[in-house]
Amino acid sequence: MGRSLFSHADFLAAARALAAENGPAAVTVDAIAARLKAPKGSFYHRFASRDALLGELWLATVLAYQEGFVQTIEAGDGLAAALHTPAWVRANLDDARLLLLYSRHDFVQGEWPAALRRGVREQTERFEACLETFARDAFGRAGTSQIRRATFVLAEVPTAAVKQHLQRREVPPPLVDELIATTYRAIVGPGKARS
Repeated sequence: MGRSLFSHADFLAAARALAAENGPAAVTVDAIAARLKAPKGSFYHRFASRDALLGELWLATVLAYQEGFVQTIEAGDGLAAALHTPAWVRANLDDARLLLLYSRHDFVQGEWPAALRRGVREQTERFEACLETFARDAFGRAGTSQIRRATFVLAEVPTAAVKQHLQRREVPPPLVDELIATTYRAIVGPGKARS
């Protein structure tokens, strides 16, 4: 009966809601089953463990965020990449809270399942490739200091700019974009900066 009433997506949605409300630690098999009014057995029919579900949720959230970021880098628009974070936060407030207020280790304690480890590795490689591409385009090469600048301007500044708003569960105001853009231009320059 549980198989026909509750989908894989239903369990992920329940876990996402619980985590957004009270953090990943609040996501337990019992809490998910209670939220869905589903038998616990239907959870284990779809997921090997709580960690498997939470790992899948975290990875899906990261990949959803990264999609727009990667597109802007591939289009050669570094400023749009820096501004992707507040735009994505506004459109995905609960997912943004999961992604930017917690680390992946808050979702899975210990060993990740093999498929999720592979997904995390691929996601990390994709992000690092984007930073290298941006560093070469903006600073002329992709050495250690250029990648450090790229990380700062594309990831750290935007994350810091939206974090306090996420903690208050509020949409970042337009001023956040202005601050990110000002910082971006100061580091990268009005056009393509050189190293």
